[in-house]
Order: sequence, then structure tokens, then C-alpha cells
Amino acid sequence: MIMFNINTTNTLASNIYCSTHELYIPLDPANRHYQEVLDAIIAEGAACFDGDIPEDLQAAADEKQFNQQLADYRVAVARLAQYIVADGRAEVTEMQPTGEQVWNEETEEMEDVMHEVITVTAIEPVEPTVTRMVYSDDIEAEPVEETIENPLITVDNEERAAAQAVVDTTPQPVKDAA
Repeated sequence: MIMFNINTTNTLASNIYCSTHELYIPLDPANRHYQEVLDAIIAEGAACFDGDIPEDLQAAADEKQFNQQLADYRVAVARLAQYIVADGRAEVTEMQPTGEQVWNEETEEMEDVMHEVITVTAIEPVEPTVTRMVYSDDIEAEPVEETIENPLITVDNEERAAAQAVVDTTPQPVKDAA
């Protein structure tokens, strides 16, 4: 475990001392070692620090964790919004004005000429299974045909499950900020 403590001696400015690596780390968010200190506080809490974690350092770690969770949450929500590969996606159309107008004799007003426009293209679902040849280590054995779930569906299901797990474990304040 990496151990840190705040060093306020022998310098005009405070810094963080890493006793594990015998390294002085400036209190500068642009410094990669400072970011590693924040990561350690996020992962290990007070166990990585000799003494109490200063409030400003804890606040910086909390902010970094919040921002990481927010970014992960947004990626997960975007992944879940994508169509399900096994189901495909239906075409979506809407009526949009062409910019041309015609006279409507019944209402005695000009009306926009509308045109149906595809806003989301249809995507056919993939085949649920695929067939592959399985070869034995025995040279004389004939290959066997095997039917398995389509790997595209398998990957899609795994990615969706991982994204859902991120959404489920994201704290409510992070979700509210999204």
C-alpha cells in the first residue's frame, strides 16, 4: 500500500510526501503524481494517508470521483440507448415542410407542402445463431458442425449488461447531474 502525508516543513509551500516511493508531490492538479494521490484516496480512503486527509485534498478526490462516475454514467446511458442487435431497429419517419406552399381552397389559407423524411434508418436483426465447424485434435476425426449464439448478440448482451451495472451502481446525485 502506498502511504502519503502532508509535508509542511522546510518549504514555504505544502506538498505531499509519498513514503513508499520517497517522493515529494506538489499540490498541483496538473501533476500526474497528485492525480495518483487522488486515485489512492478514492480507492483506499484514509488507509493510504498517514493522519487525517486534509479537507481540500478530500474535496478534490471527491470531485474527481464524481466526475469519473458522471462520465461513466453518460457512456453507459448512451450504450443502453443504442438498438438491441438481436431485435434490430424499425424505420422512423416524420413529415417535414419542403419550403413550398400551396393554396388550400377549403381553408382559404396557404399551407406548407409536407414531405415524408426518414429520420432513423431501419436495421434488420441479426440471425440469432451461427453455425461453425469444430475440428478435433485427432487428425482422422471429421469436423463437427456446431450451432452457437451469434457472437454479435453475445457481445451486445455483455456490453448492455455492463452498462446497466454502471447505471445501477451510480449514486443518485451523479444521475441527477447528468
